[in-house]
Amino acid sequence: MVDLSQIKEHAKVIGADGVHVGTVDHVEGHRIKLTKQDSGDQHHHYISTGLIAEIEDGTVRLSANADVAVTMEESE
Repeated sequence: MVDLSQIKEHAKVIGADGVHVGTVDHVEGHRIKLTKQDSGDQHHHYISTGLIAEIEDGTVRLSANADVAVTMEESE
């Protein structure tokens, strides 16, 4: 289980393949809210904290590759 308190605002979120998925706006419950700047549609998107593999040096690494993780995003 990942300690969600380690997730900081403006942390990078990357897929298991090292590809950038987004930037943390903040954590809401069991979801990471990503900043609008990283979305193509200027809306906030969310990633389930269940996809987090680890948090290392302030970077959130997901257990899924970036292309798969974005298909699991929820929009606002």
